[in-house]
Amino acid sequence: MELQNINQNQEENPPPKIIGLTGGIGSGKSAVAKILEAKGFPVYNSDDRAKDIANVDLELKQKIISLLGEEAYLQGIYNRKYVAEKVFTDAELLGRLNHLVHPAVKLDFERWLAVQTSKYVFKETALLFELKQDAQCYKSLLVTADDNMRIKRTMDRDSKTYREIEAIMQKQMPEKDKIKWADFVIYNNSDHDDLQSEVDSFLENLS
Repeated sequence: MELQNINQNQEENPPPKIIGLTGGIGSGKSAVAKILEAKGFPVYNSDDRAKDIANVDLELKQKIISLLGEEAYLQGIYNRKYVAEKVFTDAELLGRLNHLVHPAVKLDFERWLAVQTSKYVFKETALLFELKQDAQCYKSLLVTADDNMRIKRTMDRDSKTYREIEAIMQKQMPEKDKIKWADFVIYNNSDHDDLQSEVDSFLENLS
């Protein structure tokens, strides 16, 4: 009898469908996430949660310090700038860091997902395809833009040089490959109003 009740409850309240939201640096992925949140959709930001977890998970914190040194934390707070610079040119070190952080983020996401009641939820992550997380998603949404537009946005936002941003982009999966993998693509080459229209169009086609 209990099993029947559980099955009936699952049919009446199916689990949320996960939409993977991704995009390279300067694409406008976070802007799309904000639009979705304003429309009432739950959005899990993997990068922000990873930073939070690195600050509160004492075991993870110690492992990161052992891997990257005491400078990985500045006055007890995760030093993202130092960590990014440390692993940027060292693929092996980046892999070891990801091996520490990603399982903790995966568990955190599962806990977050368990309490969601919306039909659709969005998992925002820059490495959706690189980590093959799209396999756990109902659909994937890529936000992309022309390279020059992405570079300009990032220069305005982060005060980085053209060459610094170009170097970061070269280390990310090529946009043409992401486009092949994505179920939906939003081209964010214009202003916020156009981006809003693109998101509305995406939602109309989501089923």
